[in-house]
Amino acid sequence: MPDMSASVSLAMTHFATLAKEVDEDKVTPGVLGFIVFAVMALAVWGLMKSLNRQLGRVDFKESSAPESGAEESAADTKAAGSKAAQS
Repeated sequence: MPDMSASVSLAMTHFATLAKEVDEDKVTPGVLGFIVFAVMALAVWGLMKSLNRQLGRVDFKESSAPESGAEESAADTKAAGSKAAQS
């Protein structure tokens, strides 16, 4: 396996040269930062739109009294048991 330290030091030398050209008092994200932010914003917008559509499809019906739901499920269980016994 070749030694990577020479290529790494060469790459760091090039990056250090580029860093010296940048004004230390004025560093901005630039065009690339704007593009990354815009892509992330579009992704969040798309996810929120999809979530809103999925939540709109949910059919959620809640009974007014939780005890009536327990009585109905008990009655359903008894009815299913009697049908099974008749078969």
